[in-house]
Amino acid sequence: MSKPDFNLLVTLDVLLAEGSVARAARRLRLSPSAMSRALARLRETTGDPLLVRAGRGLVSTPRALELRERVSQLVQDAEEVLRPAEKLNLKQLVRTFTLRTSEGFVENFGPVLIARVAEEAPGVRLCFVQKPNKDSTSLREGIVDLETGVVEEKTAPELRVQALFIDRLIGVVRIGHSLCQGEITTTRYAVGRHICVSRQGPDKDPIDEALKPFGLERKIAVVLVGGFSTALALARASDLVASVPERHTGNLRAGMHSFPIPVSTPEFTISLHWHPRMDSDQAHRWLRGCVRNVCAEKLTDSSICRESAAE
Repeated sequence: MSKPDFNLLVTLDVLLAEGSVARAARRLRLSPSAMSRALARLRETTGDPLLVRAGRGLVSTPRALELRERVSQLVQDAEEVLRPAEKLNLKQLVRTFTLRTSEGFVENFGPVLIARVAEEAPGVRLCFVQKPNKDSTSLREGIVDLETGVVEEKTAPELRVQALFIDRLIGVVRIGHSLCQGEITTTRYAVGRHICVSRQGPDKDPIDEALKPFGLERKIAVVLVGGFSTALALARASDLVASVPERHTGNLRAGMHSFPIPVSTPEFTISLHWHPRMDSDQAHRWLRGCVRNVCAEKLTDSSICRESAAE
């Protein structure tokens, strides 16, 4: 059986409402002959005459009377579906968004983001989940709404990506550590006892690659397959040296001594990832804007604070 022409529903709705081919033609801006042909198609499709002549006018058949309300509602529902979404009312929005991020991102940017969301949309709840790997399946399946991280070869090619900020690795030690004083040379840095944070193992760290031309190698005392917040907690309570992203860990490094690593390591861009099916969702777009703005404002404030301290 051939598929029905759903455009005929609009014609049928107007014909049943007007009870006249001429009036229905004017309402739909069609010629009377075009409307008569449409009525003929409707009769063939439904197997009912629908409108029959009674004197100089037309009257509805029992089948037409039965269909009138149903067809009218169908047309209204279709128009509602195809109409652009109404402007989002954030104060009435009730929804839970799941964000997959690193521990450092939540602890550094989370408090400001949570406060922003609570102020603008009090019915919205944020659910932060850990990021144990780079698998994009959770975004594809809609389990996760947003994700932050570095774009890599494993990142699904269909994902939408927007840069948030550029970061770099820095060294961090407790106050009173020997690296708090004097010039930090490659040798002084390398001979310390280090914490390596890596999902791929200690042999994949860019710092060690950068030390090779100097004939140096760090002494890795601890390997963490986890977040940088744990590395900072260990360094704060010991003589271990942590190497962490500068902007990711701004709040977490309070009360510790930070310094530039004395070898060149590549910068990396932290981006926001989401699935393209969420592109036009108004609430999702609003949340993406909140994340972008919070990152930009917080990093700007941090830069001002560093400049003031330097002066």
